[in-house]
Amino acid sequence: MFISIFGLLCVVGFLAIFSSTISKSPVLPLFTAYLGADPSAIGFIASISAFTGIVASIPAGLLSDRFAREKMLLFSLLVFASAPFLYLLVTELWQLALIRLYHGLATAIFVPVAMALIADLFPRARGENIGWFSTANLGGRFLAPTAGGAILGTLSYNPELGFKLVYLLCGVTGTLALLVALKIPEVRTFVTPSEGKASPQPDKRWGEIFASFRLLLSNRPIMITAAVEASILFAYGTFETFLPLYSLQIGLSVQEIGIFISAQIITLALTKPIMGRLSDKYGRVPQILLGSFLGAICIGSFSLFKSFISILFLSILFGLSLSIVTSATSAFIADLSKRETRGSAMGILGSVMDIGHTTGPLISGFVGLHLGIEKSFIGASLVIIFLMIVFAAFLFNFSRSA
Repeated sequence: MFISIFGLLCVVGFLAIFSSTISKSPVLPLFTAYLGADPSAIGFIASISAFTGIVASIPAGLLSDRFAREKMLLFSLLVFASAPFLYLLVTELWQLALIRLYHGLATAIFVPVAMALIADLFPRARGENIGWFSTANLGGRFLAPTAGGAILGTLSYNPELGFKLVYLLCGVTGTLALLVALKIPEVRTFVTPSEGKASPQPDKRWGEIFASFRLLLSNRPIMITAAVEASILFAYGTFETFLPLYSLQIGLSVQEIGIFISAQIITLALTKPIMGRLSDKYGRVPQILLGSFLGAICIGSFSLFKSFISILFLSILFGLSLSIVTSATSAFIADLSKRETRGSAMGILGSVMDIGHTTGPLISGFVGLHLGIEKSFIGASLVIIFLMIVFAAFLFNFSRSA
């Protein structure tokens, strides 16, 4: 029974993330420019959905703790299914901005709540199953830009028709995700393998929910672990924004840049379940430290190399470091939280992750403007090292005082 539910969640994740990704990559900047936006407006509209993630992930987690997680998942999938069709009506930039704000609710709610549900279902193999779920999501993220680019390229003679077909495909896959999700029963009435008995989620009052949430915010292991993941995503935001510019600067082609990014996504997809299983078996903390160290070395080394092979190798290694860290951090936060507050804990992780991912390009862009793109990579490396040291020092002191 648990396998079938988990399989449905993975299918929903693949379809939902495919739908979300194809709405922005590569169509969003092209559609925004088609509407007459300048570069600053394109950047602003591109950042709106990330801002929604920062704001909405924590309330989504709180609501999933108050009500059944499946209800919150269905709400997010209603957004996945409805938002794409609104793009077909857009004629002004302000309309596009509002739709991106609405559409951003979908992933902001879906990802942390789905991870909390998986953590509830698999208390003994959280890392591995969260890894498989992430792999399904990455499959959608990998295929979406290829499909969207193929549609836009084929209809380059009629860009308006190309945009409409991309958003129609986005809407169809979002609707399919909703239809599959309707087959997922309420998990809280099932027997969990760890308890051997029915364990309904308690219907807690709002006062209890907010009190538990305040305790989570004061839980230093959870907050520092979330900060470590934010640091690796800070570096990832720097990578995906500035490696293309650096590659062109040193004479590499656009096709080679695409290979770097695709190789990294494939590495993540192939290794996430393995790294999650290793964290289940050997512990989360050593894996987080190892992955952070590898990530810091990789992102800081990009500016030292100028050949296609060397940068491809570094891109794959950096993707591996992302897999090592993120497959352990989410499971570790699930371990540190109780079932009745796990949605809130995952919401905190999602919000902090989005802060790291969003601020990476902004701060690294400022560094690159004044000191050069090469220094942006070094700055991102220093951010990872700093938070890795904070994480290690806190856990060392915590273990000594325990």
